[in-house]
Amino acid sequence: MPAASSMLGLMGRRRFLPYFLTQFFGAFNDNVLRQALILFITTSAVSRFSPNLLNNIALALFILPFFLFSGLAGQFADKFDKAKLVFWVKVSELVLMLLAAVGFYYQSLWGLMAVLFAMGFQSTCFGPIKYSIMPQHLGSQELVAGNALVQQGTYVAILLGSVMGVLLNASFAAPWWGSAALVFIAVSGLVSGYFVPSAPSQVPELKINWNPFTETIKVMRYAKQKRAVWIAVLSVSWFWFLGAAYTTQLKVYVDDYLHAGETVYALLLMVFSFGIGIGSWACKAVSRGRLTLSLVPLGALAITVFGVDLYFAYQGLLAVESATVAEFMAQKGVWRLLFDLLLIGVGGGFYVVPLFTYIQEATAETHRARVIAACNVLNALFMVLSALFSMVLLSALGITLPTYFLILALLSLVVSMYLLSRVPEFKIRRW
Repeated sequence: MPAASSMLGLMGRRRFLPYFLTQFFGAFNDNVLRQALILFITTSAVSRFSPNLLNNIALALFILPFFLFSGLAGQFADKFDKAKLVFWVKVSELVLMLLAAVGFYYQSLWGLMAVLFAMGFQSTCFGPIKYSIMPQHLGSQELVAGNALVQQGTYVAILLGSVMGVLLNASFAAPWWGSAALVFIAVSGLVSGYFVPSAPSQVPELKINWNPFTETIKVMRYAKQKRAVWIAVLSVSWFWFLGAAYTTQLKVYVDDYLHAGETVYALLLMVFSFGIGIGSWACKAVSRGRLTLSLVPLGALAITVFGVDLYFAYQGLLAVESATVAEFMAQKGVWRLLFDLLLIGVGGGFYVVPLFTYIQEATAETHRARVIAACNVLNALFMVLSALFSMVLLSALGITLPTYFLILALLSLVVSMYLLSRVPEFKIRRW
């Protein structure tokens, strides 16, 4: 196997490293901003509003651009040089972080909400570029490694950004620390984005359709033309449904069921993210750099098996109040719970890396960015459905959170196997 197709080999190449750093800093900054805004919302400065209401408004403002502008973003990514688009998207991020710094300084709630909406638009624009640029810079034997690294980097960035967002805006931090970090990270992303090699358009003659609604319908129809690609897109969106369901309820799980604090919450986030990273790396190692779709149902099976065991691990856990990680780890049964959470993440890595690689390889290069834009629309939709699903089960029906996780695990097997059974390429077989 050529050195370039290994993960370390790719990280040493200009055709991958600047792009990797750019997307890493983007995910990092998104989560620093998100945590800073959550802490701002829960302070006395905006106490006249319900924190739950403001958090829901913030989520809606961030997700709305994915519905409205993904079709437009996909067209731009197909029509123009993707490296130039990366640079200008990063310029816009720097401008927005400067505006966010002003918003935090003046404690302008609705100014920060406007910045969040604009960041959602910026993320919408970057999404189709993020995955459609890789096949132009990487060979077919390198795509699995590239996608594995991107998945690892994204979840590490989410973890570090979430932790840093809390620390930089904690009571002991100076008021300007968080804003300074947002601007510094944006500058770092802009510098790395400047060095992304050119990725010329495959369809420079493409005429832009400025109607976001008709274009969204159009890209959805194109994504559905090839059945296997459409199933892969739906399967990726189901992964986002599960990811949103687990991560949004994890803090409540720690507070109300494990009776622990912020450090244990950070530990569980780290274990889950580390599992995704291990799964992404193992996917590349097991497949030897080749696209191996039979890993996808194995990943789905792991998510279910260890999701079910997570329920029984909690039943055997005599949870007592713990103020530190050391106190939490001293409890009987904790290691089993952490192991299950780790292996759910590993299954997620096995599940999603081959799916992204297949979408990239199986889609015509002239429409690749627009198909990925369609995937982003569905991802956003499934995240909204995930929130509604949790509201119905947890609030309306009063189901406990451990039981909710059990239902997710069983439902995952049914949905994943139904989707994957419809395409012969995804069946489990020896390699």
